[in-house]
Amino acid sequence: MQIPPKGLFVTGTSTEVGKTFVGALIAKALCDAGQRVGVYKPAASGCRRKGDTLVADDAVELWQAAGQPGELDAVCPQKFAAPLAPHLAAEAEGKQLDADLLRDGLGYWYDRCDIVIVEGAGGLMSPMGDEEYVADLAFEFGYPLVVVAANRLGVINQTLQTVITAATFRDGLTVAGVVLNDAEEPTADASTATNREQIERRCVPPVLAHVPWQAQTIERPVDWYALAGDPRAS
Repeated sequence: MQIPPKGLFVTGTSTEVGKTFVGALIAKALCDAGQRVGVYKPAASGCRRKGDTLVADDAVELWQAAGQPGELDAVCPQKFAAPLAPHLAAEAEGKQLDADLLRDGLGYWYDRCDIVIVEGAGGLMSPMGDEEYVADLAFEFGYPLVVVAANRLGVINQTLQTVITAATFRDGLTVAGVVLNDAEEPTADASTATNREQIERRCVPPVLAHVPWQAQTIERPVDWYALAGDPRAS
């Protein structure tokens, strides 16, 4: 019987907050620590065309950061071109998002890694069908959440909303912590200097790290393996 590995589920407070960038940094840190790392993105939309195929750049970035484990196609088994929610992007191509494959695709990594980094699409309540959301996948996979929040005006509200959503969704989702990410070049936004302290004062899960603009590593060591959840223990 295949045994599911430990894992972390990377989600965001919204789109374009740097989930893939942070997920790749986590994958690289784990690789550097000697772990066999798997990476999984259940579905991606807004993919670019390369000849007759679609390329999910997010999946490529995660795969390369993890040391190119397994087959690239297994990182993201469902890819669509339209920049829409995955189930709508599928419909735009006359297809249907495969709800079973969203879940079963994770099985590819069961015997291939010590830990798997899963990246969701958008935020927790981004739809993955007419009646389900990214949060449903996070709940079923059973991995703690790493919440990526873009360090800009509004991030305090967005982070607290995401954490509250996690706590109240179904039986509740475990949040390992928040990563504050400088997703844009430094600007005159005065909030960036105080956002971390304000989130730490108001948020029960810890702020695990702050990632400066275009950083090559996470600011300080984080034991990502220790933070990861083991579905067998639930």
